[in-house]
Parts: sequence; structure tokens; C-alpha cells
Amino acid sequence: MSKSNFTRRGVIQTGAIAGAGLALPTYLRAENHTGFTNAPGDSEVTLGFNVPQTGPYADEGADELRAYELAVEHLNGGGDGGMLGTFSSQVLDGTGILGREVKYVTGDTQTKSDAARASARSMIEKDGAIMITGGSSSGVAVAVQALCQEAGVIFMAGLTHSNDTTGKDRKANGFRHFFNSYMSGAALAPVLAAQYGEDRKAYHLTADYNWGYTTEEAIRASTEAMGWETVNSVKTPLTQTDFSSYIAPVLNSGADILVLNHYGGNMVNSLTNAVQFGLREAQANGKNFEIVVPLFSRLMARGAGENIKGIFGSTNWHWSLQDEGSQAFVRSFGTKYGFPPSQAAHTCYVQTLLYADAVTRAGSFAPCAVAEALEGFEFDGLGNGKTLYRAEDHQCFKDVLVVRGKENPESEFDLLEVVEVTPVDQVIYEPDHPQMGGADASLGECNNGA
Repeated sequence: MSKSNFTRRGVIQTGAIAGAGLALPTYLRAENHTGFTNAPGDSEVTLGFNVPQTGPYADEGADELRAYELAVEHLNGGGDGGMLGTFSSQVLDGTGILGREVKYVTGDTQTKSDAARASARSMIEKDGAIMITGGSSSGVAVAVQALCQEAGVIFMAGLTHSNDTTGKDRKANGFRHFFNSYMSGAALAPVLAAQYGEDRKAYHLTADYNWGYTTEEAIRASTEAMGWETVNSVKTPLTQTDFSSYIAPVLNSGADILVLNHYGGNMVNSLTNAVQFGLREAQANGKNFEIVVPLFSRLMARGAGENIKGIFGSTNWHWSLQDEGSQAFVRSFGTKYGFPPSQAAHTCYVQTLLYADAVTRAGSFAPCAVAEALEGFEFDGLGNGKTLYRAEDHQCFKDVLVVRGKENPESEFDLLEVVEVTPVDQVIYEPDHPQMGGADASLGECNNGA
């Protein structure tokens, strides 16, 4: 894709809209004479950090925002530089992005798609944000990614685990570093079969939105391939706080495994209710009843307390990893905030650096130039080992961690133990995999906007 193609596409899109007689938003009007949306001036560039500051995922949002602020500090030459020194690319030098000081604005997604789109739109139209990132809900991520595609800005997804983000709802202007539901299933199933056996009957409680659906689908497919049977699946509202009425029927269902396709505060509450109902001491089908949480975080483990001990799940990254990049990030984050970072913080920090690096390597803030720099980019030194940003779907592929709640934690942060580092070869899939939307899934065309 040549640079001339970037400009030509932008002109065609703008002309088509104008020709239809529609009023253009300010950030898309031709009088900007920039060639792309929100082109920065010579001294500053503005990024938009859109995180859940309220709602069931607010804990993750708070940690995401801490990570974003730390990334900006490092990009602008402050602090100890963090992962700038371990990142294999080595083009970021602490002088901002292409010589511009990095500024940022924030929004509250409220863990609601409409609110997230509204705050993202405001950051683009009113604040001149050239890149939007953040979110701790896949429903939010899919909605904001679509908005960024329309507006002609890059979306660097934060914490989003649904297959849909880089599956059926993938977009040319959107990129995801975080792993997904398919990868969790592929990594978890062999471990669960080894621990609990292949003759198990599973009952799923599933958050009623796209992340819940794809996570249940992935876990069911991978565990059923190992011999498990799914006896029931029940959807639960994202706003639910008391799961007692959903837990009560489980013990009489014929199941001997409960899979909680819940995240954040939802998982803390549903697991607490399950323990209160005695599921962890129960037996069914002549076996000890077990609980599985497909997607874990340290923040969730802290909220669940004692209830998390011995429970298996997967995670994108963990602060106990000993590679140079992970430890540099843990050191920087811990020095600034007084505690280790979560996986949400890690992926958001990394996405900010990856965006800045792509701009620098492209020598341009134009979204399609940035996209071209990210597509097929292989890197190391940011945790999780060698990583590929696959061109076909803008999904990162790297090792996946299987974790378990620690039985004897040594501190309030030492709550999860890594039981297996699943190699990337075990979790990779074809871009047209059925769980990713099949052959109909397409990135579409990159949009430079104005």
C-alpha cells in the first residue's frame, strides 16, 4: 500500500460524503487541509484514553489509566523509561512522538457502549485526539472501534477478550494486543483435562454480551473436544450483583463443573455466591465439584479473596514474569504507584508504546501509514515473549498464561501462580476460523478520515 493510496482514499471518502449532501463533522471537513483526521501541530499530539471509571469494570479502568499516564511520562522522557529500554524496536527515545510532546484527554466509558462512543466522539471532535485507546469491555471495544473506523483515527484496544474484536467485527483502523476467548480455550482445555479428567459435565453462567458469548463458545468447543459434556448454559445480566438465584440450580443440574464466564466485579460476586452455596465442598457424579474462571486478573483475585484459591483460569500477562521487559514495567509501575500492575495496565501501556513506535517507524501520524507499520510487525521485550501483530486481522499472537489461585500467598498481591506458559503455536488459528466470523470477516479499508 503506497502513501499515495492513503491520500487518495481519504479524498474519495470525503468527496462521497459531501456529494451526498450530508454535513460533515468538524474533524472531517476539507478546510482542515491535513489529509487525515486531527493531524497534530509541530509541538504537541493528543491521545484519548477512554476507560471505565464507573461501573462493574471500574477497578480495571483505574489501573488502565495509571498505565496510560506512565506510558505518557516515559514517552516524554520522564521516569526511568520503563519498557522503552527493553522494546526490541528501539526507535522511541523519550522525546515524545515524532518530536511532539504527548498530551492526553480521558473519558469514562461507564462500561456502556453508548457512553463509550459518546466520550470517544468528544475526544476526537472537541479535543483533537488522534488515537483512541482503552476500555475493559468487549462490547465497548467493538462499539468504539467502529466509531474510530468511521472517524478516521487509530483505535488501540485496551482490555478486550471477545473473539469479535478482531474476529467478525475487526476493522482496518483497529488493533488488539490482548489475547482472546479462543486462545483461553486452547490454553485451558488441556490443563483442565489433566487436572479434572475428561469425563466431566459443565454448567456455564455467561455474561449477557459479546464477550460472554464468545468465551462460552470457546471454552465449550475446547473442553467438549477433550470429552467434557455441557449440561446447561444460562446468561446473566452485566448489571447483576447478586447471583444467588443463578447459582442455586447448579447443584441439581447433573453438572460437576461450574464455568463462570464473568469478569471484573461480576466474577467476584458470582464466585462469592457459589462458595456461599457450598459448591467448593460439594460432590457430584462421584467427583469433587470444581469451578473454572476462563479469564482471570489479579484485581479480580484480590476482590475474591480466599475464594480464588485453587481455581484455574487464563491471563494475558502477570507481574511475576521474569523477562526483562515485564520486570522493567513492574519496577516503573511499582515505583510510581506502590503496587504491581494488572494485566489491564500492562496491555494498555504496551498498546501506547506500540502506537508511538509505529508512528515513528512510519514517519507519519496518518492512520493508514500507522496501520501499515503495525501490520505484520514482530517485536519482543514487552512481556509475553516474541509477538506478532498479524496483518490479516490485527490480532497479536504470543504465549498465553494458564494460572491458578495461589493456596499460600506471600502478600496481598501474590494471589495467582502461573502453572503453564502455553506456547503461541498452541493458540494460533486461521484468520477465517468459524469462531472469528469465518470467510465473511474482513478488515475493510483503512480510513484516514479528513
